[in-house]
Amino acid sequence: MASITFYGGAKQVTGSMYLLELENKYKVLIDCGKDLENPGVEIFDFNPSDLDLVLLTHAHYDHCGNIPLLFKSGYKGQVLCSSPTIALTELVLKDSASILDFKVEKKKSFGKTIFKHKTERQNESGYSKGEVEKCLDRFISISFNTKFVINDNLSVTLVPAGHLLGAASAVFEYKEAGMIKRIAFSGDLGRRSSPLLNDPIPLPHVDFLICESTYGGRVHEGKDMPETLLEKIIYECCVEKRGRLIVPAFSIGRTQTFLYLLNKLSKEGKLPTLKVFADSPMAKRTTKVYDDYLDQLNDEAKDFYKVNNSLFDFDNLIQIETEKESKSLANFMEPCIIIASSGMITGGRIKSHVRSNLRNAYSTILFIGYCAEGTIGHKLINGAKSVRMNKKEIPVHAKIARTDIFSGHADADDLLNFVKYQPKDLLKKVFLVHGDLGNMEAFDKRLSSEGYKVEIPERGQTYIL
Repeated sequence: MASITFYGGAKQVTGSMYLLELENKYKVLIDCGKDLENPGVEIFDFNPSDLDLVLLTHAHYDHCGNIPLLFKSGYKGQVLCSSPTIALTELVLKDSASILDFKVEKKKSFGKTIFKHKTERQNESGYSKGEVEKCLDRFISISFNTKFVINDNLSVTLVPAGHLLGAASAVFEYKEAGMIKRIAFSGDLGRRSSPLLNDPIPLPHVDFLICESTYGGRVHEGKDMPETLLEKIIYECCVEKRGRLIVPAFSIGRTQTFLYLLNKLSKEGKLPTLKVFADSPMAKRTTKVYDDYLDQLNDEAKDFYKVNNSLFDFDNLIQIETEKESKSLANFMEPCIIIASSGMITGGRIKSHVRSNLRNAYSTILFIGYCAEGTIGHKLINGAKSVRMNKKEIPVHAKIARTDIFSGHADADDLLNFVKYQPKDLLKKVFLVHGDLGNMEAFDKRLSSEGYKVEIPERGQTYIL
């Protein structure tokens, strides 16, 4: 019989990696993401050379970040995903490789051992730009809502998930003992009425569902008025307090949503006259991909583009390119908005901006996305009085704020509605992944009360389907 093994995303948010093995021993790996919560753990608890196929749901680092290492470790097959996902994954993986190359050269210049320990090596990306190029040659794009035949026994259909440009849920159909069976992987599900993306599309009826649960115990605020809430936040920070609004945001997805809403406020005359610094070269490259795939955005975004000829450009928006320009922002004393990555403050230019503003009571650090446990972002959101950055303990005097209005993830109500498209008598089991234990248990409780059979897998656990 077929089986599913949970090698990542089990009782945690990051590191999505699931192995589907059919009765005939054909093996498909769904996602191959970087574990940001436990970076020192063994990456692959299986032999990559034994895999027949990889399916990538979307381009976020915690879903695609280890794909080059998979090839480096012996995988010879292909990677199936949507066309926008290929374009965005190229940006993510090359950026990751660039960070490693920079750190290696920096250590060499100081005459240091490049990697002292295995765990230190695993904390880096572990691959070069050349290795990224090689693995990208093995990517194959497939269309949404069209059955893609893999072999006589297996097919897959990508269904738009609404989480990120190109993001998909994957429905596998396979034959077993003369019967057709279906297993679906939700990928990361978007919220309804997203500013840029179409709503997630319900899946066809399946036998087994692997479902994300990032916000399984939480309902988002302000679903119908994100611009109004953003306008209020900016006014309080930048007009009333004359301070800086520092926004940690992922370069891919979250930054585009934030800039789009700022653009809308600007065009409506509701954005105060102040500088907005977008300090992420990768985010700038990502906006070009969004422009290239305008046809896959929602009707509101398409109409806005027709009228304004741009989704993301507006007066007083300044794109920061160089490291020198980025560092100079510490000397900019006027009220302003600075958006930079990464969203969890695990790296990137945002670290210096946060470090420069934590002591400033007039500054606001606004979190607009999920922060995994153990990250600086998570510590700040949970009320840390100080955080350690660059080997120094920095007191927190800035206002720490968070909002769900930019979330790219479905909330508990959205997730429940997504699952409820599946008849209880046909859906044999729901496996909850991609969430912290508290959110998983809360969503488990809601699903169980509706009559669904639910499992919360452990890392490395195998289930016979």
